[in-house]
Amino acid sequence: MLEKLQPLRSPAQEIQLQSLRSVTSRLDPHDHEINLEAITSQPLSLNEVGQQLTLFQKQLILAKLNYEKLESLDDLPVGAVFFIEKVQNLPIEESIQILKDALVEHRNDSNFPEEDYQFIESLLSQPKGNLEQSSTTGGVINDLGKDEKVFEKATNLEHSLMETSSINVFQIVDWELQVKLEAAIFAYYSPYPEVRAVTDPYDDPSTPCETLRAYVVALVWTVIGSFINEFFAHRMPAIGLSTAVVQLFLYPSGKLLELIIPNWTIPISRTFSIQLNPGPWSIKEQQLCSIFYSISSAAPYVDSNIYVQKLAVFYNNTWVTFGYQVLLILSTQFIGFGISGILRKFTIYPVKALWPNVFPTLALNRALLIPERKETINGWKISRYYFFFLVTGCSFIYNWVPIYLFTSLSTFNWMTWIAPDNFKLAAITGSSSGLGLNPIPTFDWNILNSNFCLTIPFYSQINQYMGSLIAFIVIVALYWTNNKWTAYLPINSNYVFDNTGNQYATTSVIGSNNELNEDMYKKMGPPYFSAANLVVYGAFFALYLFAFFYQIITEWKQLSDGAKNVFLGFKNWRRPVYENYTDAQSRMMSKYKEVPDWVYLIVLVIAFLLAVLCVELYPVNTPVWAIVLMVLLNFVFLIPITSIYSITGFKFGLNVLAEIIVGYIFPGQYLPLITLKAFGYNTDGQAMAFISDLKTAHYAKIPPRAVFRAQLLSTFVCCFITLAVINFQLGSVKDICTHHQKQKFSCPGDVTYYSSSIQFGLIGPRRMFDQVYPILKWCFLIGLLLVIPALAFKKFGPRRLTKHFQPTAIIGGMLVFAPYNLAYYTGGVYLSFAFMHHIRKRYLTWWEKYNYVFSSAMDAGVAFSAIIIFFAVQYHEKDVNWWGNTVSYEGIDGGIGQQSLLNVSNTDQGYFGLKWGTFS
Repeated sequence: MLEKLQPLRSPAQEIQLQSLRSVTSRLDPHDHEINLEAITSQPLSLNEVGQQLTLFQKQLILAKLNYEKLESLDDLPVGAVFFIEKVQNLPIEESIQILKDALVEHRNDSNFPEEDYQFIESLLSQPKGNLEQSSTTGGVINDLGKDEKVFEKATNLEHSLMETSSINVFQIVDWELQVKLEAAIFAYYSPYPEVRAVTDPYDDPSTPCETLRAYVVALVWTVIGSFINEFFAHRMPAIGLSTAVVQLFLYPSGKLLELIIPNWTIPISRTFSIQLNPGPWSIKEQQLCSIFYSISSAAPYVDSNIYVQKLAVFYNNTWVTFGYQVLLILSTQFIGFGISGILRKFTIYPVKALWPNVFPTLALNRALLIPERKETINGWKISRYYFFFLVTGCSFIYNWVPIYLFTSLSTFNWMTWIAPDNFKLAAITGSSSGLGLNPIPTFDWNILNSNFCLTIPFYSQINQYMGSLIAFIVIVALYWTNNKWTAYLPINSNYVFDNTGNQYATTSVIGSNNELNEDMYKKMGPPYFSAANLVVYGAFFALYLFAFFYQIITEWKQLSDGAKNVFLGFKNWRRPVYENYTDAQSRMMSKYKEVPDWVYLIVLVIAFLLAVLCVELYPVNTPVWAIVLMVLLNFVFLIPITSIYSITGFKFGLNVLAEIIVGYIFPGQYLPLITLKAFGYNTDGQAMAFISDLKTAHYAKIPPRAVFRAQLLSTFVCCFITLAVINFQLGSVKDICTHHQKQKFSCPGDVTYYSSSIQFGLIGPRRMFDQVYPILKWCFLIGLLLVIPALAFKKFGPRRLTKHFQPTAIIGGMLVFAPYNLAYYTGGVYLSFAFMHHIRKRYLTWWEKYNYVFSSAMDAGVAFSAIIIFFAVQYHEKDVNWWGNTVSYEGIDGGIGQQSLLNVSNTDQGYFGLKWGTFS
């Protein structure tokens, strides 16, 4: 009777909906496919879909998917049409089992919304059908079968519901429908609102993707981006042309080629041809270009090797030729590439591996290319497309203020202005050389977004900030008690110092064979570290063992399943890689041919051979077996580290761990240390970058083999552009990598790299641990022991607290100091609370539509303005000299006057630290 009340569909509409019918089951990849062109050929209204559902039931589905704010129901979004049909056809028994499995899988999932979890528990706790018609509205519409005249009444009621937004999706009003609806979220979409905000519940495999025009656009912007990103990588703060920014250029570039390229087909073979212009620039082409470019969105880590080795302010290795640079950068970049393919089964296919860092990229591409239906959300009617450009324009204009016109708003150390010569005030609250304890530290988006405040989850952000506050307390305690002579040094510095408080003169203790000169070292003494630097190193030491064991134990099932699938993949490379993955994203990807693991293994072997040539042809004093050791180290640690990053958005590398291991093996030598550190850290950094792109492709439904080819070519191009920029800067930028370089090319990362090579290379961890800082070696044990109480609290503590308890992120938050400080993170916590907690919880529909687009737009405006400002008015020094641009750099926090709590000249010996003759 109900079907008779639904409007009749035309034959064209029947053809439209035919592709949405279930094929065999939700596990069949074809069950997730649609013909997008057919579905969008003419509008489909709410009355024309889901013929077996009542109007209220369909309205409930729209509300759950946050489509309830549509201004018209006569032209539904494709996702709404798809989902209504799938919910209608999903068996109730299968739905119940899906939800039961979900409760087990997501019980301690920090990213799964708690109210969703509790609602599923409520549904499963109800007897079947007990509350099917408990709602007055549901009861009225379910009575449609009694009187056909009610149809008109129900239609009016539908519009009334739209206007009043009276549907509460967490109230049980139709038990069977809501069980199927919640199950369909898992079966055909994603349990995470973040993922639903940037993906579709369907895929159209016929959408153009790996086209010639896509490669042309991607190559052009990769060359441009690689140049800019490497050029500004050594500035503090750095300026980068991020992937989100370049997307803005990829889109018009693609549209331009769409207009000017002729629609020719070039035959290559009997079975293969290239279509120059396959129609409108597509979302998949845009996503593939974004992935292609993202490899160049961050400068390769080994640029620090080249700077530290070649510059006279560091080691001045004149033998560092272009040939050495090529072998070093290609080997370090592609070893990570090879490893990333093996890690796919651990951190790409599992549904809990969110990778929050990829959401802005996906959101912006959708804003640029996916047409939107008109909707009103909390009074907002603007589309994502226009919202992006509006925010970008505002960000571009505003950023001139803190970057150029009123720079004190960027380094807003207003508390030190009260008493510029008060050392204690500067040390605690200073943004430049202090610890940055400042409730209002900046008005500069580039600093506010230091920890990706609108991207990583709020619980992760707050866990990290808690760790930063703990580190702050420890640093203050160390400093004011003069523990390990820290009070004779600046409180927050990443430099190393001698026993008179001056910067450690490295060249004085380097012998002619590039090893430690023992006689000179006995005269010079060991290096000393600031209080902040000591805490950072201690936190690093504790973090490695803690993160490894804690993540392995808490995510044992996911990681063990991944290991099993890797083994089976090598055993039988023809085995379907998605065989054990039943989530919607994996089922959609299973139709595309994967890249076999052995292909990634070949890349790994070739990269390793380049590494062998690098260490054998050049005087780096590094044996081949040490390279093997670094690769194995990455295999062991990369799995838990990448798992942490994929879930929480918190990332750290193996650089310090590699330093310790190499320092013990090669004491008194800096060359093996900086060489092996490049392989030890860049390998995992590159692997995580490649895996991040693979997850982007996973969400965007880009064929894996297309991604492989794009990443391979992009990495190769980026390497040579990077080397060109490095050699240009080394020969052309005056005073580069000095503390007061006029354009702020102070190289904070390179200074840290250099300082580490002194501590762990020349001096060696044995001297540092046994003689100067013996407490540091115990931090490894402390980290290991902390696993026990953390696991106990996670298992036995109240679930409302343990669900969002991330001790790895807490320890990781202690790493923010030296040279950065709390001022770079406090403002971001405010924004994270506002957007990632309050707005996400109270205004989810608004948040899903605008949050990630807003983040991308702010990044775009800052990047554009920073680049223009630099070349227009900073590179050739057209300064605006007034109080607002100088006050932040006056006084102690600006580097003028007293820089340490205690004065070395007041000591009896004229120096601090170990007494002469007590170190060797």
